Amino acid sequence: MKYLALAAVMLLTGCASVVNDSTHPIKVETKTIDGQLVTGADCKLTNDYGSFITKSGETVQIRRSSKDLDIVCKTAEQNDATARAISRANGGMFGNILLGGGIGAIIDHNKGTAYTYPTWVQLIFGKSLVFDRSAEKDGQPTVAAELGSQQ
Repeated sequence: MKYLALAAVMLLTGCASVVNDSTHPIKVETKTIDGQLVTGADCKLTNDYGSFITKSGETVQIRRSSKDLDIVCKTAEQNDATARAISRANGGMFGNILLGGGIGAIIDHNKGTAYTYPTWVQLIFGKSLVFDRSAEKDGQPTVAAELGSQQ
């Protein structure tokens, strides 16, 4: 009976909703073009759930979403550092498909809990980068792809 109740809760709420919080941490760092770490830059991270403000060198809790996350970091001494963090389905979404079926997957997709951004990004002033969680390695910043230099 206890297992039946647990299964019903997972089906009604979605597997990722049970396993994952609606937020997750992202460490935001900034560097100069020559690789020097810069702390304390003003950073704004934005997705469809709103904007989140932090300083470079800090970790901020971001609302999970199926939409990508735009990041802009500013400091008076440098050109802006911009990036896009790609949202990717996490293990909760696959658990939904295997265990909960379509209802749980739809609920978690709509709530964003089935998605995760890269957990550590390093923006470079004067550049526009893309960070994809599929390139993430534990204990290291996510490797970025460059969109191009800003003027």
